Amino acid sequence: MRVAVCQLNSREERAQNLTVARELLERAAAGGAKLAILPEYVDFLGKGSDTPEPEPVDGEFGTFFAAAARELGIWVHAGSFHEIGPDHNRTYNTTLLFAPDGTLTATYRKIHLYDVEIAGRVSYQESRTVAPGEETVVAAVAGVPFGLSICYDLRFPELYRQLAIAGAKVLVVPAAFMLHTGRDHWEVLLRARAIENQCYVLAAGQIGDHEPGRTCFGRSMIIDPWGTVLAQAPDTVGVTFADLDLERLETIRAELPSLANRRL
Repeated sequence: MRVAVCQLNSREERAQNLTVARELLERAAAGGAKLAILPEYVDFLGKGSDTPEPEPVDGEFGTFFAAAARELGIWVHAGSFHEIGPDHNRTYNTTLLFAPDGTLTATYRKIHLYDVEIAGRVSYQESRTVAPGEETVVAAVAGVPFGLSICYDLRFPELYRQLAIAGAKVLVVPAAFMLHTGRDHWEVLLRARAIENQCYVLAAGQIGDHEPGRTCFGRSMIIDPWGTVLAQAPDTVGVTFADLDLERLETIRAELPSLANRRL
């Protein structure tokens, strides 16, 4: 299965962000990808006061990417967006997965929220405006089970173990990982999740400066179940491809059966 991770620099102009996302999906399809993955908050990264009104899953955002999947004939993982939440003060940070006919096949709401205070570096309280999801999601993409997650989830290995136990062979991580933490933790955590769960990991990140005063690390990448980085994006907007060899995954799981040997 040929896959693509799309790296964006989403900013405050939603229409422009969606235009770029569509262009990258077109490049992914032209390059032979059966699945293309977009990053977290693909449609908007700007001032909180300018955030678009939250939408249902079949709103403008969902309709846009359903049409892209249908017109391009590929699976589209639409990063994430602000979905209508449980109350007026909070949204959900939500992933949508579309089949090549435009059908919505999976919805995942980010479980772990980014509440971090790093003196002089990062001050961000996602839980002030976002409600946590409650359900893990494994969805079939062309018959292959994919486990869904979003950004900060990456730091919680128990989530990915649950996804692997539920049958996932590929783990997906759309992200807007901060530069300060990303340069030290991003690749290490992604490779760890691949190795410990013997899964492919597909990580699509935001890159560069975003309003207000936020810089994302980028370095979108595709990692195999041995922990080898198969492909990594350069520090620019673009599309990165790799081919998933599911027979290799089964060989790794047979020769080093750490999932089967677990006792907890």
